Amino acid sequence: GFGPPMIQPQPQPVQPVIFVGHGSPDTLLSSTVTPAAWRRIGEQFHPNKILCISAHWESETPTVSTVAKPDLIYDFSGFPKALYQMKYPVAGDPSLGHRVREVLRQADIPCRESATRGIDHGAWCVLKAMYPEADIPVVQLSLQPSRGPEWHLRLGRALGPLRREGVLILCSGAITHNFDWVLFDQPHGAPLPQATAFADWVADRVAHADHGALVDYRRLAPRGAEAHPTEEHFLPLFVALGASGDEIPRRVAPETLYGGLCMDCYVIG
Repeated sequence: GFGPPMIQPQPQPVQPVIFVGHGSPDTLLSSTVTPAAWRRIGEQFHPNKILCISAHWESETPTVSTVAKPDLIYDFSGFPKALYQMKYPVAGDPSLGHRVREVLRQADIPCRESATRGIDHGAWCVLKAMYPEADIPVVQLSLQPSRGPEWHLRLGRALGPLRREGVLILCSGAITHNFDWVLFDQPHGAPLPQATAFADWVADRVAHADHGALVDYRRLAPRGAEAHPTEEHFLPLFVALGASGDEIPRRVAPETLYGGLCMDCYVIG
């Protein structure tokens, strides 16, 4: 007998993968240059849906949000009141959540679903600038920091096919994330040489598609282990590289904030 008909997604323009260094939660308030760069990136692409992998959602097993109306998560403290009053009333998309689980399962990657997870600042701070109308549904997928860069390349490779289904993949983290390098009282202080050296090394390896060196960044990059005392902010870059296929990402380097936060973005597509 015949089984149920398979639903084949309609072919659509291939959507991009975007890595964004989201910086401090107050980037929308403390900078005009970086949010303008995010907005220009958003203006280039018109996806049907957005899948976001943010440094601010960690779990042992990949977990995807299946909330129809996600709340915003204000996962930071001690910032100006205006930040806690920001809204981004975007819809979720449970069907995309199920589809994410499906493509991961096809790659032998386990995936759970969360029917309660809201949208964290790694996602909404960036999307508020990229797509201010909040009219494109957003789903989030968690990181597994205990599993390292190679695992996240694999995760990205599994997610890549979603780009042909109208889904923009947004990976939100940071190229540098060491609070000892951050001059908290100088948002527009001169960039620290060690932050610039690491960011430029990453850019060079990305341009040469040298994923092997990037995976081994703690040993090979200048001040590599110092740039990321913990890895969660760097891992979204590996998801982006995995999802990029053979395409070479384009670097967008708007500025360095607080001396040590390189706000580099990478656009694939």
